[in-house]
Amino acid sequence: MDNKMFCFQCQETARNFGCTQIGVCGKQPETSNLMDLLIWVTKGLSQVAVRTRAEGKTVGKDVNHLVTYNLFLTITNANFDDAMIVDRIVLTIKTKQALFASLSNKEGLAEAALFDNLDSASYAGFSKQVGVLREANEDVRSLKELITYGLKGVSAYSKHANNLINDNEELDAFIQTALADLLEEKRVEELVALTLETGKWGVAGMALLDTANTSTYGNPEITKVKLGVAKNPGILISGHDLRDLEMLLEQTQGTGVDVYTHSEMLPAHYYPAFKKYPNFIGNYGNAWWMQKKEFESFNGPILMTTNCIVPPAESYKTRLFTTGATGFPGCKHIEGGVGDTKDFSEIIALAKTCPAPTEIESGELVGGFAHEQVFALADQIVDAVKSGAIKKFVVMGGCDGRSKSRDYYTEFAKALPKDTVILTAGCAKYKYIKLNLGDIGGIPRVLDAGQCNDSYSLALIALKLKEVFGLDDINDLPIAYNIAWYEQKAVIVLLALLYLGVKNIHLGPTLPAFLSPNVANVLVENFGIAGISSVEDDLQILVG
Repeated sequence: MDNKMFCFQCQETARNFGCTQIGVCGKQPETSNLMDLLIWVTKGLSQVAVRTRAEGKTVGKDVNHLVTYNLFLTITNANFDDAMIVDRIVLTIKTKQALFASLSNKEGLAEAALFDNLDSASYAGFSKQVGVLREANEDVRSLKELITYGLKGVSAYSKHANNLINDNEELDAFIQTALADLLEEKRVEELVALTLETGKWGVAGMALLDTANTSTYGNPEITKVKLGVAKNPGILISGHDLRDLEMLLEQTQGTGVDVYTHSEMLPAHYYPAFKKYPNFIGNYGNAWWMQKKEFESFNGPILMTTNCIVPPAESYKTRLFTTGATGFPGCKHIEGGVGDTKDFSEIIALAKTCPAPTEIESGELVGGFAHEQVFALADQIVDAVKSGAIKKFVVMGGCDGRSKSRDYYTEFAKALPKDTVILTAGCAKYKYIKLNLGDIGGIPRVLDAGQCNDSYSLALIALKLKEVFGLDDINDLPIAYNIAWYEQKAVIVLLALLYLGVKNIHLGPTLPAFLSPNVANVLVENFGIAGISSVEDDLQILVG
Protein backbone atom coordinates (compact mmCIF):
# COMPACT_ATOMS: atom_id res chain seq x y z
CA MET A 1 0.00 0.00 0.00
CA ASP A 2 1.35 3.41 -0.96
CA ASN A 3 2.14 5.77 1.88
CA LYS A 4 -0.27 8.69 2.08
CA MET A 5 1.97 10.18 4.78
CA PHE A 6 4.84 9.15 7.00
CA CYS A 7 5.08 10.21 10.62
CA PHE A 8 6.84 8.40 13.47
CA GLN A 9 7.50 11.20 15.93
CA CYS A 10 5.31 9.96 18.82
CA GLN A 11 5.28 6.81 20.95
CA GLU A 12 1.90 5.65 19.63
CA THR A 13 2.94 5.60 15.99
CA ALA A 14 1.38 2.68 14.12
CA ARG A 15 3.02 -0.72 14.70
CA ASN A 16 5.91 1.13 16.35
CA PHE A 17 7.03 1.81 12.79
CA GLY A 18 5.21 4.82 11.40
CA CYS A 19 1.78 6.18 10.51
CA THR A 20 1.38 5.86 6.76
CA GLN A 21 -2.38 6.17 6.08
CA ILE A 22 -3.65 8.34 8.93
CA GLY A 23 -2.14 9.38 12.23
CA VAL A 24 -3.01 7.36 15.32
CA CYS A 25 -3.49 10.83 16.85
CA GLY A 26 -6.20 11.55 14.25
CA LYS A 27 -3.95 13.67 12.02
CA GLN A 28 -5.02 13.43 8.38
CA PRO A 29 -2.42 12.65 5.67
CA GLU A 30 -2.76 16.12 4.10
CA THR A 31 -2.16 17.73 7.49
CA SER A 32 0.90 15.60 8.16
CA ASN A 33 2.36 16.40 4.76
CA LEU A 34 1.75 20.14 5.19
CA MET A 35 3.56 19.95 8.53
CA ASP A 36 6.51 18.35 6.75
CA LEU A 37 6.54 21.28 4.33
CA LEU A 38 6.31 23.78 7.19
CA ILE A 39 9.35 22.19 8.88
CA TRP A 40 11.23 22.20 5.57
CA VAL A 41 10.63 25.89 4.84
CA THR A 42 11.45 26.68 8.49
CA LYS A 43 14.82 25.01 7.96
CA GLY A 44 15.24 27.19 4.86
CA LEU A 45 14.43 30.34 6.81
CA SER A 46 16.86 29.21 9.51
CA GLN A 47 19.68 28.79 6.99
CA VAL A 48 19.12 32.33 5.73
CA ALA A 49 18.99 33.61 9.34
CA VAL A 50 22.29 31.89 10.14
CA ARG A 51 23.95 33.51 7.14
CA THR A 52 22.42 36.88 8.09
CA ARG A 53 24.06 36.66 11.52
CA ALA A 54 27.34 35.57 9.91
CA GLU A 55 27.32 38.82 7.91
CA GLY A 56 27.02 40.78 11.15
CA LYS A 57 23.38 41.70 10.69
CA THR A 58 20.60 41.39 13.24
CA VAL A 59 17.92 38.72 13.19
CA GLY A 60 14.88 40.10 14.98
CA LYS A 61 12.81 38.46 17.69
CA ASP A 62 9.95 38.21 15.20
CA VAL A 63 12.02 35.69 13.22
CA ASN A 64 13.06 33.82 16.35
CA HIS A 65 9.48 33.60 17.57
CA LEU A 66 8.25 32.49 14.15
CA VAL A 67 10.72 29.59 14.07
CA THR A 68 9.85 28.33 17.56
CA TYR A 69 6.12 28.78 16.91
CA ASN A 70 6.38 26.68 13.71
CA LEU A 71 8.19 23.90 15.53
CA PHE A 72 5.72 24.02 18.41
CA LEU A 73 2.74 23.86 16.03
CA THR A 74 3.97 20.55 14.60
CA ILE A 75 4.36 18.67 17.91
CA THR A 76 1.99 15.77 18.44
CA ASN A 77 -1.66 16.64 19.11
CA ALA A 78 -1.21 20.43 18.92
CA ASN A 79 -2.69 21.43 15.57
CA PHE A 80 -4.95 19.70 13.05
CA ASP A 81 -5.96 22.77 11.02
CA ASP A 82 -4.64 22.76 7.44
CA ALA A 83 -5.56 26.41 6.86
CA MET A 84 -3.48 27.55 9.85
CA ILE A 85 -0.52 25.47 8.68
CA VAL A 86 -0.72 26.89 5.15
CA ASP A 87 -0.81 30.41 6.59
CA ARG A 88 2.37 29.63 8.54
CA ILE A 89 4.11 28.30 5.43
CA VAL A 90 3.28 31.50 3.52
CA LEU A 91 4.38 33.71 6.43
CA THR A 92 7.64 31.75 6.76
CA ILE A 93 8.47 32.14 3.06
CA LYS A 94 7.71 35.88 3.13
CA THR A 95 9.82 36.36 6.26
CA LYS A 96 12.66 34.46 4.63
CA GLN A 97 12.39 36.54 1.46
CA ALA A 98 12.85 39.74 3.46
CA LEU A 99 16.00 38.39 5.14
CA PHE A 100 17.28 36.92 1.89
CA ALA A 101 17.07 40.28 0.14
CA SER A 102 19.57 41.76 2.61
CA LEU A 103 22.20 39.03 2.14
CA SER A 104 25.47 39.90 0.46
CA ASN A 105 26.35 36.24 -0.18
CA LYS A 106 23.50 34.22 -1.67
CA GLU A 107 25.59 31.36 -2.99
CA GLY A 108 25.34 27.74 -1.92
CA LEU A 109 22.00 27.91 -0.12
CA ALA A 110 19.84 24.80 0.06
CA GLU A 111 16.67 24.27 -1.96
CA ALA A 112 14.58 24.93 1.15
CA ALA A 113 16.18 28.36 1.53
CA LEU A 114 15.53 29.23 -2.12
CA PHE A 115 11.91 27.96 -2.18
CA ASP A 116 9.75 31.00 -2.99
CA ASN A 117 6.44 29.46 -4.07
CA LEU A 118 3.55 31.40 -2.55
CA ASP A 119 0.91 29.46 -4.50
CA SER A 120 -0.66 27.66 -1.55
CA ALA A 121 -2.83 25.55 -3.86
CA SER A 122 0.33 23.68 -4.89
CA TYR A 123 1.47 22.87 -1.35
CA ALA A 124 -0.50 19.66 -0.89
CA GLY A 125 1.22 18.05 -3.87
CA PHE A 126 4.71 19.43 -3.28
CA SER A 127 4.67 18.62 0.44
CA LYS A 128 4.92 14.89 -0.34
CA GLN A 129 8.43 15.46 -1.69
CA VAL A 130 9.94 16.92 1.50
CA GLY A 131 8.90 14.45 4.19
CA VAL A 132 10.89 12.30 6.59
CA LEU A 133 11.69 9.59 4.03
CA ARG A 134 13.44 12.07 1.74
CA GLU A 135 16.63 11.19 3.67
CA ALA A 136 17.53 7.77 2.27
CA ASN A 137 20.22 6.73 4.78
CA GLU A 138 18.39 5.14 7.72
CA ASP A 139 20.93 6.11 10.40
CA VAL A 140 21.33 9.68 9.15
CA ARG A 141 17.54 9.96 8.96
CA SER A 142 17.22 8.61 12.49
CA LEU A 143 19.64 11.11 13.97
CA LYS A 144 18.26 14.05 11.99
CA GLU A 145 14.75 13.28 13.19
CA LEU A 146 15.94 12.76 16.78
CA ILE A 147 17.50 16.24 16.63
CA THR A 148 14.41 17.73 14.96
CA TYR A 149 12.13 16.35 17.67
CA GLY A 150 14.50 17.61 20.34
CA LEU A 151 14.32 21.05 18.73
CA LYS A 152 10.53 20.86 18.73
CA GLY A 153 10.65 20.08 22.44
CA VAL A 154 12.98 22.93 23.37
CA SER A 155 10.93 25.28 21.19
CA ALA A 156 7.92 24.49 23.36
CA TYR A 157 9.85 25.67 26.43
CA SER A 158 11.10 28.74 24.61
CA LYS A 159 7.64 29.64 23.31
CA HIS A 160 6.10 29.57 26.79
CA ALA A 161 8.94 31.74 28.07
CA ASN A 162 8.43 34.16 25.16
CA ASN A 163 4.79 34.54 26.19
CA LEU A 164 6.09 35.85 29.53
CA ILE A 165 8.46 38.26 27.69
CA ASN A 166 11.56 36.16 28.34
CA ASP A 167 13.98 35.37 25.51
CA ASN A 168 17.34 33.66 25.09
CA GLU A 169 18.67 34.82 21.74
CA GLU A 170 21.64 32.44 21.96
CA LEU A 171 19.17 29.57 22.26
CA ASP A 172 17.22 30.87 19.26
CA ALA A 173 20.46 31.13 17.27
CA PHE A 174 21.31 27.52 18.17
CA ILE A 175 17.87 26.26 17.13
CA GLN A 176 18.25 27.95 13.76
CA THR A 177 21.84 26.76 13.30
CA ALA A 178 20.81 23.18 14.07
CA LEU A 179 17.85 23.37 11.67
CA ALA A 180 20.18 24.73 8.97
CA ASP A 181 22.67 21.92 9.66
CA LEU A 182 19.91 19.38 9.05
CA LEU A 183 19.73 20.58 5.44
CA GLU A 184 23.38 19.65 4.96
CA GLU A 185 25.01 16.29 4.30
CA LYS A 186 26.41 15.19 7.66
CA ARG A 187 28.34 12.18 8.88
CA VAL A 188 26.82 10.07 11.63
CA GLU A 189 29.54 11.22 14.04
CA GLU A 190 28.69 14.88 13.40
CA LEU A 191 25.01 14.22 14.01
CA VAL A 192 25.71 12.36 17.26
CA ALA A 193 27.63 15.43 18.46
CA LEU A 194 24.78 17.70 17.38
CA THR A 195 22.33 15.47 19.29
CA LEU A 196 24.23 16.03 22.55
CA GLU A 197 24.55 19.73 21.75
CA THR A 198 20.76 19.81 21.40
CA GLY A 199 20.55 18.28 24.88
CA LYS A 200 22.81 21.03 26.21
CA TRP A 201 20.53 23.72 24.79
CA GLY A 202 17.56 21.77 26.06
CA VAL A 203 18.83 22.47 29.56
CA ALA A 204 19.12 26.16 28.64
CA GLY A 205 15.54 26.16 27.37
CA MET A 206 14.30 24.55 30.57
CA ALA A 207 16.18 27.14 32.63
CA LEU A 208 14.71 29.96 30.54
CA LEU A 209 11.15 28.78 31.15
CA ASP A 210 11.77 28.05 34.83
CA THR A 211 13.03 31.60 35.31
CA ALA A 212 10.10 33.03 33.35
CA ASN A 213 7.51 31.09 35.35
CA THR A 214 8.97 31.58 38.81
CA SER A 215 9.85 35.26 38.35
CA THR A 216 6.29 35.91 37.19
CA TYR A 217 4.22 33.64 39.42
CA GLY A 218 6.54 32.74 42.32
CA ASN A 219 8.15 29.42 43.20
CA PRO A 220 5.75 26.46 43.39
CA GLU A 221 4.92 25.43 46.94
CA ILE A 222 3.32 22.41 48.58
CA THR A 223 -0.37 22.65 47.70
CA LYS A 224 -3.53 20.60 48.17
CA VAL A 225 -5.60 20.67 44.97
CA LYS A 226 -9.34 20.04 45.04
CA LEU A 227 -10.67 17.32 42.74
CA GLY A 228 -14.39 17.98 43.19
CA VAL A 229 -16.57 20.69 41.66
CA ALA A 230 -18.49 23.78 42.78
CA LYS A 231 -22.00 24.89 41.83
CA ASN A 232 -21.16 27.62 39.33
CA PRO A 233 -20.70 27.09 35.59
CA GLY A 234 -17.06 26.60 34.69
CA ILE A 235 -14.35 26.89 32.06
CA LEU A 236 -11.81 24.07 31.75
CA ILE A 237 -8.29 25.06 30.70
CA SER A 238 -5.91 22.45 29.34
CA GLY A 239 -2.42 22.41 27.84
CA HIS A 240 0.58 24.15 29.41
CA ASP A 241 0.50 27.93 28.98
CA LEU A 242 0.38 29.79 32.30
CA ARG A 243 0.02 33.24 30.69
CA ASP A 244 -3.22 32.11 29.02
CA LEU A 245 -4.46 30.90 32.42
CA GLU A 246 -3.58 34.22 34.04
CA MET A 247 -5.53 36.17 31.41
CA LEU A 248 -8.52 33.84 31.74
CA LEU A 249 -8.56 34.17 35.53
CA GLU A 250 -8.34 37.97 35.31
CA GLN A 251 -11.24 38.13 32.85
CA THR A 252 -13.51 35.78 34.82
CA GLN A 253 -13.37 37.74 38.08
CA GLY A 254 -16.88 38.75 39.17
CA THR A 255 -18.58 36.89 36.31
CA GLY A 256 -19.90 33.96 38.32
CA VAL A 257 -17.82 31.58 36.18
CA ASP A 258 -15.30 29.23 37.80
CA VAL A 259 -12.04 28.00 36.27
CA TYR A 260 -10.70 24.45 36.49
CA THR A 261 -7.43 22.95 35.26
CA HIS A 262 -7.14 19.80 33.21
CA SER A 263 -4.21 17.44 32.62
CA GLU A 264 -0.89 19.34 32.35
CA MET A 265 -2.42 22.56 33.72
CA LEU A 266 -2.83 20.93 37.15
CA PRO A 267 0.54 22.31 38.45
CA ALA A 268 -0.70 25.89 37.97
CA HIS A 269 -2.31 25.45 41.39
CA TYR A 270 1.16 25.20 42.94
CA TYR A 271 2.14 28.77 42.01
CA PRO A 272 1.47 31.42 44.71
CA ALA A 273 0.26 34.04 42.21
CA PHE A 274 -2.77 31.99 41.17
CA LYS A 275 -4.00 31.39 44.71
CA LYS A 276 -5.48 34.87 44.97
CA TYR A 277 -8.28 34.05 42.52
CA PRO A 278 -11.38 32.85 44.42
CA ASN A 279 -12.90 31.22 41.32
CA PHE A 280 -9.83 29.03 40.65
CA ILE A 281 -11.51 25.89 41.98
CA GLY A 282 -9.39 22.82 41.33
CA ASN A 283 -8.44 20.13 38.82
CA TYR A 284 -10.97 18.25 36.70
CA GLY A 285 -10.13 14.89 35.22
CA ASN A 286 -6.94 13.13 34.30
CA ALA A 287 -4.37 12.91 31.52
CA TRP A 288 -5.02 14.17 27.99
CA TRP A 289 -6.16 10.89 26.47
CA MET A 290 -9.29 10.70 28.65
CA GLN A 291 -10.58 14.07 27.49
CA LYS A 292 -13.43 12.86 25.27
CA LYS A 293 -15.28 11.46 28.27
CA GLU A 294 -14.22 14.23 30.65
CA PHE A 295 -14.89 17.15 28.31
CA GLU A 296 -18.37 15.75 27.80
CA SER A 297 -19.16 15.64 31.53
CA PHE A 298 -17.56 19.01 32.25
CA ASN A 299 -20.54 20.64 30.46
CA GLY A 300 -18.84 24.03 29.97
CA PRO A 301 -16.33 25.39 27.44
CA ILE A 302 -12.77 24.12 27.22
CA LEU A 303 -9.73 26.22 26.29
CA MET A 304 -6.80 24.31 24.74
CA THR A 305 -3.65 26.39 25.16
CA THR A 306 -1.22 23.78 23.74
CA ASN A 307 -1.24 20.07 23.07
CA CYS A 308 -2.70 17.56 23.66
CA ILE A 309 -5.92 17.76 21.62
CA VAL A 310 -7.87 14.60 20.90
CA PRO A 311 -10.15 15.15 17.88
CA PRO A 312 -13.36 16.24 19.62
CA ALA A 313 -16.76 14.61 19.53
CA GLU A 314 -19.44 16.62 17.74
CA SER A 315 -21.38 16.85 21.02
CA TYR A 316 -18.83 19.23 22.56
CA LYS A 317 -16.90 20.51 19.54
CA THR A 318 -18.64 23.90 19.71
CA ARG A 319 -17.46 24.19 23.33
CA LEU A 320 -13.79 23.58 22.43
CA PHE A 321 -11.66 26.68 21.86
CA THR A 322 -8.02 26.79 20.77
CA THR A 323 -5.35 29.44 21.09
CA GLY A 324 -1.63 29.91 20.41
CA ALA A 325 -0.12 27.17 18.26
CA THR A 326 -3.15 24.89 18.65
CA GLY A 327 -5.94 24.49 16.17
CA PHE A 328 -8.71 22.16 15.08
CA PRO A 329 -11.05 22.64 12.10
CA GLY A 330 -14.47 23.88 13.22
CA CYS A 331 -13.26 25.03 16.64
CA LYS A 332 -13.06 28.76 17.42
CA HIS A 333 -9.46 30.01 17.62
CA ILE A 334 -8.66 32.86 20.01
CA GLU A 335 -6.01 35.08 18.44
CA GLY A 336 -3.16 36.83 20.24
CA GLY A 337 0.62 36.92 19.93
CA VAL A 338 3.51 37.49 22.31
CA GLY A 339 2.66 40.36 24.66
CA ASP A 340 -0.95 40.63 23.53
CA THR A 341 -3.92 40.46 25.90
CA LYS A 342 -6.27 37.85 24.50
CA ASP A 343 -10.02 38.35 24.57
CA PHE A 344 -11.75 35.40 26.22
CA SER A 345 -15.17 37.11 26.46
CA GLU A 346 -16.79 34.67 24.02
CA ILE A 347 -15.71 31.70 26.14
CA ILE A 348 -16.97 33.38 29.32
CA ALA A 349 -20.31 34.25 27.72
CA LEU A 350 -20.76 30.65 26.58
CA ALA A 351 -19.86 29.33 30.05
CA LYS A 352 -22.69 31.38 31.59
CA THR A 353 -25.21 29.45 29.46
CA CYS A 354 -23.87 26.02 30.46
CA PRO A 355 -24.66 23.80 33.45
CA ALA A 356 -22.07 23.43 36.21
CA PRO A 357 -19.59 20.59 35.77
CA THR A 358 -20.73 17.08 36.61
CA GLU A 359 -18.62 15.77 39.49
CA ILE A 360 -16.54 12.75 38.49
CA GLU A 361 -14.40 12.43 41.63
CA SER A 362 -13.82 14.07 44.98
CA GLY A 363 -10.99 14.56 47.44
CA GLU A 364 -7.67 16.25 46.82
CA LEU A 365 -4.10 15.59 45.80
CA VAL A 366 -0.83 17.14 46.88
CA GLY A 367 1.89 18.61 44.64
CA GLY A 368 4.24 21.53 44.32
CA PHE A 369 7.59 19.82 44.82
CA ALA A 370 9.61 21.89 42.37
CA HIS A 371 13.27 22.58 43.06
CA GLU A 372 12.98 25.41 45.60
CA GLN A 373 10.39 23.55 47.66
CA VAL A 374 12.50 20.39 47.66
CA PHE A 375 15.61 22.41 48.56
CA ALA A 376 13.66 23.74 51.56
CA LEU A 377 13.12 20.13 52.61
CA ALA A 378 16.73 19.16 51.86
CA ASP A 379 17.79 18.60 55.47
CA GLN A 380 14.76 16.41 56.12
CA ILE A 381 15.37 14.43 52.93
CA VAL A 382 19.11 14.01 53.61
CA ASP A 383 18.39 12.82 57.14
CA ALA A 384 15.88 10.30 55.78
CA VAL A 385 18.46 8.99 53.30
CA LYS A 386 21.23 8.80 55.91
CA SER A 387 18.95 6.99 58.37
CA GLY A 388 17.89 4.50 55.73
CA ALA A 389 14.25 5.61 55.80
CA ILE A 390 14.60 6.54 52.12
CA LYS A 391 16.62 3.97 50.19
CA LYS A 392 15.95 5.11 46.65
CA PHE A 393 14.45 7.84 44.48
CA VAL A 394 12.83 6.78 41.21
CA VAL A 395 12.27 9.40 38.51
CA MET A 396 9.01 8.49 36.78
CA GLY A 397 8.44 11.67 34.80
CA GLY A 398 7.20 12.00 31.26
CA CYS A 399 3.94 11.42 29.45
CA ASP A 400 0.80 9.35 29.77
CA GLY A 401 -0.95 7.75 26.83
CA ARG A 402 -3.77 5.51 25.66
CA SER A 403 -2.09 2.15 25.32
CA LYS A 404 -2.93 -0.61 27.81
CA SER A 405 0.81 -1.24 28.19
CA ARG A 406 1.05 2.00 30.18
CA ASP A 407 -0.72 0.30 33.10
CA TYR A 408 2.81 -0.95 33.74
CA TYR A 409 3.61 2.40 35.35
CA THR A 410 0.71 2.12 37.79
CA GLU A 411 1.76 -1.39 38.76
CA PHE A 412 5.41 -0.38 39.02
CA ALA A 413 4.55 2.51 41.36
CA LYS A 414 2.36 0.25 43.52
CA ALA A 415 5.08 -2.41 43.69
CA LEU A 416 7.90 -0.07 44.71
CA PRO A 417 9.24 -0.74 48.23
CA LYS A 418 7.85 1.58 50.93
CA ASP A 419 11.30 3.13 51.37
CA THR A 420 11.34 4.60 47.83
CA VAL A 421 10.20 8.06 46.71
CA ILE A 422 8.88 8.84 43.22
CA LEU A 423 10.06 12.09 41.59
CA THR A 424 7.74 13.08 38.76
CA ALA A 425 6.82 15.81 36.30
CA GLY A 426 4.48 15.66 33.33
CA CYS A 427 1.18 13.88 32.80
CA ALA A 428 2.77 10.48 33.48
CA LYS A 429 1.90 11.23 37.13
CA TYR A 430 -1.76 10.47 36.45
CA LYS A 431 -0.85 6.79 36.43
CA TYR A 432 -0.13 6.89 40.18
CA ILE A 433 -0.56 10.31 41.83
CA LYS A 434 -4.10 9.49 42.98
CA LEU A 435 -2.99 6.23 44.60
CA ASN A 436 -2.59 6.29 48.37
CA LEU A 437 1.13 5.52 48.46
CA GLY A 438 1.67 7.17 51.84
CA ASP A 439 4.70 9.09 53.08
CA ILE A 440 8.10 8.58 54.70
CA GLY A 441 8.42 10.61 57.87
CA GLY A 442 6.07 13.25 56.48
CA ILE A 443 7.68 13.28 53.01
CA PRO A 444 5.09 12.14 50.43
CA ARG A 445 6.18 9.14 48.39
CA VAL A 446 5.15 10.95 45.19
CA LEU A 447 6.82 14.34 44.74
CA ASP A 448 5.26 16.14 41.78
CA ALA A 449 7.46 18.92 40.38
CA GLY A 450 4.85 20.04 37.85
CA GLN A 451 4.39 19.92 34.09
CA CYS A 452 6.63 18.13 31.61
CA ASN A 453 7.90 21.70 31.13
CA ASP A 454 9.11 21.54 34.75
CA SER A 455 11.39 18.53 34.26
CA TYR A 456 14.21 21.00 34.87
CA SER A 457 13.34 20.72 38.56
CA LEU A 458 14.12 17.00 38.51
CA ALA A 459 17.56 17.72 37.06
CA LEU A 460 18.24 20.46 39.62
CA ILE A 461 17.12 18.21 42.47
CA ALA A 462 19.51 15.48 41.31
CA LEU A 463 22.38 17.96 40.99
CA LYS A 464 21.62 19.37 44.46
CA LEU A 465 21.65 15.89 46.01
CA LYS A 466 24.95 15.19 44.25
CA GLU A 467 26.37 18.32 45.87
CA VAL A 468 24.91 17.59 49.32
CA PHE A 469 26.29 14.06 49.37
CA GLY A 470 29.66 15.18 48.00
CA LEU A 471 29.58 12.88 44.98
CA ASP A 472 31.66 13.26 41.83
CA ASP A 473 29.27 11.44 39.51
CA ILE A 474 25.53 12.02 39.23
CA ASN A 475 25.13 8.29 38.57
CA ASP A 476 26.36 7.50 42.10
CA LEU A 477 23.17 8.95 43.55
CA PRO A 478 20.45 6.58 44.81
CA ILE A 479 18.28 7.63 41.86
CA ALA A 480 16.87 5.37 39.15
CA TYR A 481 15.14 6.57 35.99
CA ASN A 482 12.04 4.87 34.60
CA ILE A 483 10.62 7.42 32.18
CA ALA A 484 7.47 7.21 30.07
CA TRP A 485 7.54 9.14 26.81
CA TYR A 486 4.91 10.13 24.29
CA GLU A 487 5.83 13.29 22.39
CA GLN A 488 8.67 15.64 21.58
CA LYS A 489 8.98 17.48 24.90
CA ALA A 490 9.89 14.10 26.39
CA VAL A 491 12.55 13.74 23.67
CA ILE A 492 14.31 16.95 24.75
CA VAL A 493 14.09 15.88 28.40
CA LEU A 494 15.88 12.65 27.44
CA LEU A 495 18.56 14.51 25.47
CA ALA A 496 19.02 16.96 28.35
CA LEU A 497 19.54 14.09 30.80
CA LEU A 498 22.07 12.49 28.47
CA TYR A 499 23.93 15.80 28.20
CA LEU A 500 24.01 16.00 32.02
CA GLY A 501 25.66 12.59 32.07
CA VAL A 502 22.77 10.52 33.41
CA LYS A 503 23.06 6.88 32.41
CA ASN A 504 20.96 3.70 32.56
CA ILE A 505 17.64 5.38 31.83
CA HIS A 506 14.75 3.01 31.20
CA LEU A 507 12.43 4.39 28.51
CA GLY A 508 9.00 3.06 27.66
CA PRO A 509 6.52 1.73 26.98
CA THR A 510 8.46 1.29 23.71
CA LEU A 511 11.70 2.71 22.40
CA PRO A 512 11.12 5.40 19.74
CA ALA A 513 10.35 4.12 16.26
CA PHE A 514 12.59 6.84 14.82
CA LEU A 515 15.68 5.23 16.37
CA SER A 516 17.32 3.01 13.76
CA PRO A 517 18.93 -0.19 15.13
CA ASN A 518 22.39 1.34 14.83
CA VAL A 519 21.42 4.59 16.53
CA ALA A 520 19.62 2.68 19.27
CA ASN A 521 22.82 0.65 19.80
CA VAL A 522 24.83 3.86 20.20
CA LEU A 523 22.46 4.97 22.97
CA VAL A 524 22.58 1.55 24.63
CA GLU A 525 26.36 1.21 24.49
CA ASN A 526 27.25 4.79 25.47
CA PHE A 527 24.42 5.70 27.83
CA GLY A 528 22.85 2.43 28.98
CA ILE A 529 19.43 3.34 27.54
CA ALA A 530 17.04 0.40 27.90
CA GLY A 531 13.40 -0.37 27.30
CA ILE A 532 11.03 -1.67 29.94
CA SER A 533 10.20 -5.32 30.52
CA SER A 534 8.09 -6.72 33.38
CA VAL A 535 7.44 -4.86 36.62
CA GLU A 536 9.22 -7.59 38.58
CA ASP A 537 12.34 -7.63 36.40
CA ASP A 538 12.59 -3.84 36.24
CA LEU A 539 12.16 -3.51 40.00
CA GLN A 540 15.11 -5.83 40.46
CA ILE A 541 17.26 -3.88 37.97
CA LEU A 542 16.31 -0.35 39.06
CA VAL A 543 15.72 -0.74 42.78
CA GLY A 544 17.33 -4.04 43.73
